[in-house]
Amino acid sequence: MNEALLRSLTPGVLGILVRRGADFAAAEDAVQEALVEAVRVWPAADSPDRGQPVRDPKGWLITVAWRKFLDATRADTARRRREDLADEEPPPGPAPAVDDTLQLYFLCAHPSLTPSSAVALTLRAVGGLTTRQIAQAYLVPEATMAQRISRAKRTVAGVRFNRPGDVATVLRVLYLVFNEGYSGDIDLAAEAIRLTRQLAARVDHPEAAGLLALMLLHHARRAARTAPDGGLVPLAEQDRARWDTALIAEGVEILQRALARDRLGEYQAQAAIAALHADAPAAEETDWVQIVEWYDELARLTDSPLVRLNRAVAVGEADGPRAGLAALAALDASDLPRHTAVAAYLHERDGDPATAARLYAEAARKAPNLPERDHLTRQAARLNTRLRA
Repeated sequence: MNEALLRSLTPGVLGILVRRGADFAAAEDAVQEALVEAVRVWPAADSPDRGQPVRDPKGWLITVAWRKFLDATRADTARRRREDLADEEPPPGPAPAVDDTLQLYFLCAHPSLTPSSAVALTLRAVGGLTTRQIAQAYLVPEATMAQRISRAKRTVAGVRFNRPGDVATVLRVLYLVFNEGYSGDIDLAAEAIRLTRQLAARVDHPEAAGLLALMLLHHARRAARTAPDGGLVPLAEQDRARWDTALIAEGVEILQRALARDRLGEYQAQAAIAALHADAPAAEETDWVQIVEWYDELARLTDSPLVRLNRAVAVGEADGPRAGLAALAALDASDLPRHTAVAAYLHERDGDPATAARLYAEAARKAPNLPERDHLTRQAARLNTRLRA
């Protein structure tokens, strides 16, 4: 059984059912049942001693899903009008070449959905993941995720595509998926890259390419981000020999093509910053002056407090820690959970280990996750040990 094949076929099958008149929730349920049936039947059909392999996997899934949908509608007396669809079942044959994946992206990123619901629905409908897999990735009970997905499906059940979708919203959802990282047997970062590749191939939008480049450049450093004991390894301390040079080269090439179109967006600017980090053979050779310039562009595009926080770090590297602290002082700490950690880092670089140790300990208490908390705690302990020596 080729799970990757099933996941790649899911959005096309779902899109065809919706186009035939099935509402999204019922169609999605039918597709999931067809996938379960494929898992049960296909291994036997593909085995060397039993039957013939499935010649048209997508067509097979469409046929089975459509019949599952019809069975469900016949059993639902509240939806009698859909009984007429039983006479319209298309004959078996090759699956149509129409690609409905893009419509599903826009549907799953509908503005009426919360970000968490949009992400879950995208992973289910476009990514082809099961509810259990999504729940494991988000470290929540399967029942909780099932309720979230069910509410999302009800919300978009009556949506029809009579106007272009919002690419920016779709990109934001994929960006959220990527930033979730990975857990369990589903790597959400890799899944986000897979889905963004699909989107970038379907829309002529430089920010789709910018987001793909950004993901590739960040993902290229993944192997070096974690120590053998599971601890975080800061960028400056990472073993750059462990960075994936093929992903870096691909990301840079995609970014250059996007920038050449002269339609700068926030993902392209972020990718440019990531490319400058990737281009430095060693941390001390990083072009921090140019990174500050890109953060200025990014701040102009987004006016994001987080961007300005990261800019303060870059200013501290380019112009010295006191310049970084001055940039940091202009920000509202209450809006930025990592403000204290940045202040600790800049105070340490400015030669004030006592203040830095205190701030690292304070930042550890505010850390949003366990690996970050452990890292900040170790930083505080390191400085306190030095102060007692």
